[in-house]
Amino acid sequence: MSEALFVVNAGSSSIKFKLYRAVGHDVALILSGALDGIGARPRLHAKDEAGNVLIDRSFAPDEVAKASDAQHAIGDWIVPCLAEHELIGVGHRVVHGGPHYSHPELVDDEVLRTLESFIPLAPLHQLTNLDPIRVIRARRPDLPQVACFDTAFHRGHPEIADRFALPNDLYEDGVRRYGFHGLSYEYVSGALRELAPELARGRVVICHLGSGASACGLLDGRSMESTMGFTALDGLPMGTRCGALDPGVVLHLIEQKGMSAAEVGRLLYNNSGLKGLSGISNDMRELLASDAPAAAMAIDYFTLHVAQAVAQLAVTLGGLDALVFTAGIGERSPEVRARVGARLGLLGMSLDEVANAANETWIDADGPGPSVLVIPTDEERMIALATLRLLRAGT
Repeated sequence: MSEALFVVNAGSSSIKFKLYRAVGHDVALILSGALDGIGARPRLHAKDEAGNVLIDRSFAPDEVAKASDAQHAIGDWIVPCLAEHELIGVGHRVVHGGPHYSHPELVDDEVLRTLESFIPLAPLHQLTNLDPIRVIRARRPDLPQVACFDTAFHRGHPEIADRFALPNDLYEDGVRRYGFHGLSYEYVSGALRELAPELARGRVVICHLGSGASACGLLDGRSMESTMGFTALDGLPMGTRCGALDPGVVLHLIEQKGMSAAEVGRLLYNNSGLKGLSGISNDMRELLASDAPAAAMAIDYFTLHVAQAVAQLAVTLGGLDALVFTAGIGERSPEVRARVGARLGLLGMSLDEVANAANETWIDADGPGPSVLVIPTDEERMIALATLRLLRAGT
């Protein structure tokens, strides 16, 4: 029997999962899938490494109403798939590791309690990240589980990038800029290092553009600053999240509009961003296909703020050698990339229209400006490798 690792990447409305074979200190994909539409139109689907469909099943909304229900459904289906494998551990994406965790951690009672204390810092994600851990602990208490943190990649930030202009006692109490999407940035920076080692040692900005969006400035592969801060609300506008916001707006909503903290939270997390700007959708594909003026405005707002973030991070880095696009929008939307690139002409940036339209890896035009690349991310592979390293170190 071959050793296998199961990876769970739980989001607010879906759980992505992958099963890997452990090959020495590397991993090879066995199958991948997701249970999406949790609470609305739940659907479990999976394929093997060759792309053959293994399951495609829909559920009634009340059968899979929350993340724990989804994990039970996935667990019931995956058990027979493990007949030829010895499952040695499960790796999880956990959005917030707080000030405590800068590396993957084996989950025990103390770690779980600490991670639960960070739920208010990432209410859309942290709870749904932890629910599958609890389900698997109940079903297989003997099975090691490893938490891999989206904040960990940024924990080596210079202090100046970690601070808010607030009193020091708040900083010491954990009110600081954590940064997120770290698993994605770690994977993409590693892929860039293999693709272009000299470029990877330089001044690089990676734009992780999806339903959640952020940008990160790297120097020699290390995170120097990120657009996201204390929570996953900060920085770029996102599908339903507002991005950077004058804190006075929050005070106004509470003091003048009489909104409760919970109501403000729902507004900023669930009804803002592209959805709030357009009044149409949080999906960039729908906005690009729409001829509504509000859709055009939302796209312009998004691309402007992405370009501004790249320029800001270039200041932090002292220049820009390469810009990398990744995640759903970054990997698959030539129009968004073209609009961002056009706004960055002041940095000497120029995109090759044909290469960009074809979603090629190198999309910059010949010239002296920064290199521009498209590199697909793979957070699950990073989780699998980190889980395997930790388990191997403990044996």
